[in-house]
Amino acid sequence: MIFILRLIFIFLSALLSGLFFWKFSLLSSLIAGVSAGIIALIIIIVIEYISHTVSSRVLISAITGLITGFIVGHFFAVAVSLVPVPFIIGHVSVISAFLYFVCAFAVMMFFVINNEEISLFDKLVAGKSGEGSENGISYKILDTSVIIDGRIADICDTGFIEGILVIPNFVLNELQMIADSADSIKRNRGRRGLDILNKMQKDQSIMVKISDMDFLEIPDVDAKLVKLAKVMKAKVITNDFNLNKVAEFHGVSVLNINQLSNALKPIVLPGEDMTVSLLKEGKDPNQAIGYLDDGTMVVVENGRKKLNHEVSVTVTSVLQTTAGRMIFARLKEE
Repeated sequence: MIFILRLIFIFLSALLSGLFFWKFSLLSSLIAGVSAGIIALIIIIVIEYISHTVSSRVLISAITGLITGFIVGHFFAVAVSLVPVPFIIGHVSVISAFLYFVCAFAVMMFFVINNEEISLFDKLVAGKSGEGSENGISYKILDTSVIIDGRIADICDTGFIEGILVIPNFVLNELQMIADSADSIKRNRGRRGLDILNKMQKDQSIMVKISDMDFLEIPDVDAKLVKLAKVMKAKVITNDFNLNKVAEFHGVSVLNINQLSNALKPIVLPGEDMTVSLLKEGKDPNQAIGYLDDGTMVVVENGRKKLNHEVSVTVTSVLQTTAGRMIFARLKEE
């Protein structure tokens, strides 16, 4: 559609210019048409460059500030024209033009600099209320790590996550860079992330929105995510521990997939019995390590003699850490 609109704009510009100069000569008409087509192409390039480099929020704030500034300047110009001073009366047009220029530029700069604090632009840009929602639908921004992880697609399929999932363009660019990496491991991770996004976009039950909003003055992707979440009043979905802490520091709500995974693990109490396969040796003598189906590590005392066997154990204690949960147990036969 964008390509078609480009062609229509260039064609109409060339056609109208050619028809206007048709009364002079055929050569003049051709020159005018070609010139108008080239100028139209340059205008399209400039408009698209601005669209991809300047966020819609800043652009709207600049236009709003410019219009407001002209209105303020008009009131000042009218007031000055009524002052009965000969010097002012003789230079009303010059002074009025100066007031228009200064007021328009000053108000425009004020709106651009303070665009994040002006709630009016929240509704104009994101189409949402002050609570970060559109008709009750909330926005949740996905970071690169959670897309590559892939579990977000399965969670969305269950219906536990509501609202619109926002994929920023700078996250897509980072995914593409990872997918094009010379390192085979990184390349596979990046391609997996792109496959997950394609799967989510094809799923009619998941609402996915691609955001063109970018912050060119911020080089770090994590910092851009936090800024975008503050602008859209959205939540960030991630499994990155560092991003989690930085976002919380800036007052941005975070949904951490790893925390959700830990919360969904079944509760195990000391004294309970379970069956586990011992896969490798532990750090301490005679210890063996196994894993539950959810990935929880089980450390079994005196289990080294039962290595590579499935054994019944009794839970002695449970240790909860930031990395997850560890269960300590002993052989039931003991």
